[in-house]
Amino acid sequence: MGILDIFHKKTFRHGVHPPEHKAETAALPIRRLPFPPRYVLPLAQHIGKPAVPRVRVGQEVVRGEPIADADGFLSVPIHAPVTGRVEEIDAMPTARGPKMESIVLRADPASDQQVLWGREQDPEELSREELVTAVQATGLVGLGGAAFPSHAKLVIPEGHEVDTLVVNGCECEPYLTTDHRVMLERTEALFRGIRIVLRALGAERAVIGIEDNKPDAIAVLEQRAAGEPDIDVTAVDAKYPQGSERILVTTLLGREIPSGGHAYDAGVVVNNVGTLAALGELLPRGEGLVERVITVAGPGVEHPGNYIVPIGTPLRYLLEHVGYTGEAHRVILGGPMMGTSVASLDVPVTKGTSGLVVLAETAFQEPDRTYPCIQCGKCVEACPMHLNPSQLGRLAAKRQYEAMEERFHLNDCFECGSCAFVCPANIPLVQYFRIAKALNRERKEEEAA
Repeated sequence: MGILDIFHKKTFRHGVHPPEHKAETAALPIRRLPFPPRYVLPLAQHIGKPAVPRVRVGQEVVRGEPIADADGFLSVPIHAPVTGRVEEIDAMPTARGPKMESIVLRADPASDQQVLWGREQDPEELSREELVTAVQATGLVGLGGAAFPSHAKLVIPEGHEVDTLVVNGCECEPYLTTDHRVMLERTEALFRGIRIVLRALGAERAVIGIEDNKPDAIAVLEQRAAGEPDIDVTAVDAKYPQGSERILVTTLLGREIPSGGHAYDAGVVVNNVGTLAALGELLPRGEGLVERVITVAGPGVEHPGNYIVPIGTPLRYLLEHVGYTGEAHRVILGGPMMGTSVASLDVPVTKGTSGLVVLAETAFQEPDRTYPCIQCGKCVEACPMHLNPSQLGRLAAKRQYEAMEERFHLNDCFECGSCAFVCPANIPLVQYFRIAKALNRERKEEEAA
């Protein structure tokens, strides 16, 4: 596909077009912020069992050194983001709400903070099983926000075959441009990561999907892929939530991930471009994930941009260095559509933190009240999963949570927020759905016990 063909793009039915707010950071190169003096590293920064500390209070560590081990297969290790000393191991505040056991590091002010731990290895010399182990050793998780352990996606259950790697370069959330800059500035690392995953999966090809509001990234990746017959670059419509795994697979390949199923049920594995670029950098060097690129943007930020930030950096330190005004704002981890507001600026950046958006009170216009549903159908027209959010909302109001799941496919909702975005009655539909899912999970756990 040529750059002039981006108008013959692929798309999906429904979805919404929130204001993008990407122009202020999309053209800015990635920059590194100063190292903070103190780091908080929750042991649960990923889906799966928390890591287990392998250090003690008072122990000195070097940047890149493993400080917590994976606890089983669905878990990943944690590496020291800084050369320094273990200050404490205790329950600390996190963005999720409850305190979690964390390792707190104090940086050595005399260190130049170079990565001092790693062992070079050639991915081509590793077997598929050894590649899975090596990927787990990096501590890498999905950097798009899901934080699913990257190595676990490489192990396909018996009876399934994967022929295609789908590379997600959509980045459809407003404000966020992390992936955009990574595609432009870390192109070679991205293609190394793609090659590693193709080899680990035994897949035949990779398809990179990029929203058409990133023509410079499309051009760069098309040029790089020109000599790679098994790697395609495809422009897709800039529409939210185009970057959803289920939607992107259907948009690019015409395949559907079955309800309640996984991507491998459709013969694919989906990875974010940032995750693959990090893999392409870390695995050949035998290093662990100690930092990541984060978009910091919004009306409350004086110097927005994409910054390299060590894992464990407190949000307060990060905002101080980008000119946070400290006035009435909402601070959101991730994007404004699916991100979560933080109650404290003392919580840290974790592996799954893709962005930090600071919105002024006037930017999000919190409604004073909600109104009864008038059955206008806007939420039905917006839902990319073709659910009936209005019906689900009425059932939630009546606390009929089981019916929501069993009769109206509640679990197919991935909480993109499109329904709430278009609702003229200001009904907090996504919050209703999250509560319903949580209560259904609790009920099932009680029944199983």
